[in-house]
Amino acid sequence: MTPARRAFWEQHACLPLTLDADVSDILRYRRPGGAYVCVNVGYAPHSREDSLSYIDHFTRSIEAHPALEIATTIGEIDAAVSGDRIVVAFDLEDSGPLAGDLDMVRTFYDLGVKSLLPSYNNGNAAGGGCLDKTDTGLTAYGRDLVRRMNEVGMLVDGSHCGARTGLDLSAVSEQPMIYSHSAMRGLWDHARNITDEQARECAATGGVIGIPGVGIFLGPNTATLDAFIAHIDYAVELVGPEHVGIGSDFSFDADDVQADLEANPDLFPEEYTRWGVIEFVEPEVTLLIEHELVKRGYPEETVRGILGGNFRRVAAQVWK
Repeated sequence: MTPARRAFWEQHACLPLTLDADVSDILRYRRPGGAYVCVNVGYAPHSREDSLSYIDHFTRSIEAHPALEIATTIGEIDAAVSGDRIVVAFDLEDSGPLAGDLDMVRTFYDLGVKSLLPSYNNGNAAGGGCLDKTDTGLTAYGRDLVRRMNEVGMLVDGSHCGARTGLDLSAVSEQPMIYSHSAMRGLWDHARNITDEQARECAATGGVIGIPGVGIFLGPNTATLDAFIAHIDYAVELVGPEHVGIGSDFSFDADDVQADLEANPDLFPEEYTRWGVIEFVEPEVTLLIEHELVKRGYPEETVRGILGGNFRRVAAQVWK
């Protein structure tokens, strides 16, 4: 990151999970100072083959695009953002695409998957989900998964996991863990949001909480800049500014998201549907967070950290 500019780090966004998805939508994050954007390549309904296909399509499309590039090392990211370019890597929102094979952690990592969360909303072989009535925490397999991720250098992500499972991640991981896109339950009581205890234990590992811009996580479908900043303020006050970042969870496939809500009531129950069509803070508005933090008197070092420096610090420590 150059001293004159603040680089932007988007820890989680969602392209359409199709083999004809247009990666040029990522250009909506274009700004002076460049941007790193991590996009999803699979979640609970997807098989190993599905995720590998999405990675292949996104990689080829990004490499062919004149204004985008794949960058999965800190050096590559720094070089790109200092040149005002947008760079992209991947994440998995469930351990299901591993198909129970821990060796796939290395395979996915080498293909650009830099973070993974064990369970998506509901319990699976690795641990409990945030929508489970009872979360029994990480399983033995889940603990082995975390250890393998630590060995490989993949970020351990607690978003969508149950509270007990998230706390277990903090306890088991020997590296900083993250919540890539989780708002604060102490401010808005939604099952997908994390508790103050989860936030504190994540921070105790040296990790970072990425605040999302999803209306139903910020309030009663309140997809506004003020609501976004309110969760940032809350997290900063709770765990300190060095443990807060941005993971907007913006869905470039909003229509597909709505279709998923209707097709998968087991994954998206009333907690997701009670307010109707989910609203998202648009990328152009997310980029205004920088100006808003400055306007509110946040120190320069804090603005740099929240905008991207905090996630960069953790990635530099964990990635291998």
